[in-house]
This record gives sequence, structure tokens and C-alpha cells, in this order.
Amino acid sequence: MTDPVFFAPSRRYTAGEVANLTGAQLVDSAQSHVSIEALAPANEGGENALVFVDGRRNFALMPLLKAAAVLCPAEFASKAPAGIAVLTHPRPQQAFALVGRLLFPQAATPGPMTGETGISPHAHVDPSAHVEAGAIVEAGAVIGPRVSVGNGTIIAPHAVIGHSSQIGRDGYIGPGASVQYALIGNRVIIHGGARIGQDGFGFVAGAKGPERVPQIGRVIIQDDVEIGSNSTVDRGAMSDTIIGQGTKIDNLVQIAHNVRIGRNCIIAGLSGISGSVVVGDGVTMGGGVGLADHLT
Repeated sequence: MTDPVFFAPSRRYTAGEVANLTGAQLVDSAQSHVSIEALAPANEGGENALVFVDGRRNFALMPLLKAAAVLCPAEFASKAPAGIAVLTHPRPQQAFALVGRLLFPQAATPGPMTGETGISPHAHVDPSAHVEAGAIVEAGAVIGPRVSVGNGTIIAPHAVIGHSSQIGRDGYIGPGASVQYALIGNRVIIHGGARIGQDGFGFVAGAKGPERVPQIGRVIIQDDVEIGSNSTVDRGAMSDTIIGQGTKIDNLVQIAHNVRIGRNCIIAGLSGISGSVVVGDGVTMGGGVGLADHLT
């Protein structure tokens, strides 16, 4: 359930406003005043809550709804109980997500954990680093030599940014995350505990056992990428590891050296992508997927 202690709504919206914001059709204009200030699953609902129903397997939920308003396909509308504001939309979940981002903006984009602004006196920022005005560097964070951090970006407690790395604007580097040998674009979210730019797994057989192959490439993360907690992105061996614009990566994902991932991909948790794999644009990988090296 939504607990206002953690997530309070930004304000109340009416069903009429939701229709205008999402492009949904309000079936009964007399219900345009219906108040919405919460989100809920369709099987729970609640007073002043917006729910959505989509897909044939969920059709049976329609007559059982207990909510202020529902987003659903047009063909479901007649099954809604009386008194519920019905908003029809060809993609109900997408419309629901838009309302959620407006109603709970603090849940859509991470904010500072300590409430600090600017550079905390308890952070370490190398004198040669450039932190733009409007960026936040929280207590315990480490910003190395020649690092650049853009306006609006938050560096959370105990995050470490290694020398010469560049972090774009309006991004977020979560608590305990580390970034090194990396160029990161704008609006990139890297959640707590993630590791970006460490050695790739490069070894060659030697007379006395495996010998290290120096990893001298970079990681390039383009705009609007999100990387989940405790995921790892190795830097390239000699070329770069690249994550394309808009790609979303779940928790506990391993991306090896020299991998190139296209734009707007979705990679679910516990997946592993071996070295030098090339993934095209718009690819979805389910949980636990493994890709052998050098595949395209």
C-alpha cells in the first residue's frame, strides 16, 4: 500500500484532469470532478484511488473494483461498477504510470538521502574536480581528481567517482555506488551498490597460471539510462563498453567488457552478458538470461 509517511501525493487530481493529461476518454463527463490522490492495484483499490485494468486475464476484476477511478480499454468500460469514474485508454498502464509520476514525483526520481544541498562539508571533493552549481554531493561521497559533475546531479552518501570520470546533468549516483573510467550522460540513474568501470575479466593462460590482460577501455553510458542496485558494468579491454540511450537495467545484472547495448533495451535481473556481445536497439531480456561471448 502507499504509505504517506514515505510517499505523500503532490496534490489531488480530478478525473477530468487525468483525462486531459493522459489523452484518456472520460466515459461520463458528470464524473470529471471525482478526486484522485492515491494509486492502487485493481484487486485492492481504495477511497480516492486510481487503478488500471488491462489484458483479458484481468477482465474479471472490472465488476469487483472498489476505487475512485479506473483506466481501462474501451471494451472493458461497461463492466465497471456504478459510481466509479471510467477513463478509457488504448494503453492503460502507460497512462497510469504517467499519472503516478505526476502524483508521486519523489518516487519517480531519487532525491538526496540526507536533505543536504550543494557540497556537504563531510564529502571529499578533489580541488581539481568541477562540480557545477546545483549539483548535490552528500556526506561521505568521494569525488576524485578532474571529475566533472553536472548541474542537478545527486551524488549520494559514500558513492565514489574515480578520477577524470564525467557525470552529466540531472542524474543520480546512489549510495555506495562506484564509477570509474566512465563518461556518463544526462539524466542517468545509477542505484546504490552498482559498480561501473571496474576491470573486465581479462586473463590469458601463462606458464604459472592465468595472467592479467590490462583493461584500458572506458564505459560510456548515454542519456536516460537506469542501472539497478548491485549491477556491474565492466570497462572495455581496449575498446569501450557502451550502454545506449534510454536503456533500463535491473538489479544484479553483469555486463562484461566491450559489450555494446543499443537504445531503449530492457534487461531484467540476474542476467549476464559476456564480453564483446552486441545487443541491438529495443531488445528485452527476461530475468536470468545469459549471453555467451562475442554474440550479436
